[in-house]
Amino acid sequence: RDNPGATSMEKTVLRWFFDSAPRGSRVFWRVVSGVPDEVKNTNETYLTTTPLEETRSFNIQGLTYNNSRDVTVEIKVSKRGYEDQVKRYNVRQALDQQEISGFFELVPKETEKEE
Repeated sequence: RDNPGATSMEKTVLRWFFDSAPRGSRVFWRVVSGVPDEVKNTNETYLTTTPLEETRSFNIQGLTYNNSRDVTVEIKVSKRGYEDQVKRYNVRQALDQQEISGFFELVPKETEKEE
């Protein structure tokens, strides 16, 4: 869209909380939209390492309360030596709860292939 900040939902502030075991994992997020004409999909964006706790907005252009149930936020946690993990959150639910949060129990990568 050419008009960022046009809807009040774009700037709604939520509590973000993500942690992992082990800590120090990289946290990425992206928008997956079921209504791409209104809300665009985004590329993955790096946030910080776990633990992450802050208040910030989604800043999703075109987001309204009516289309928020068709928009998903995908959170990916990545750490060297461990499998990447992805969780998806419905934006309407996150808006209603005023929070988006999760805990990632990381699984070590298999170093040897079984034969």
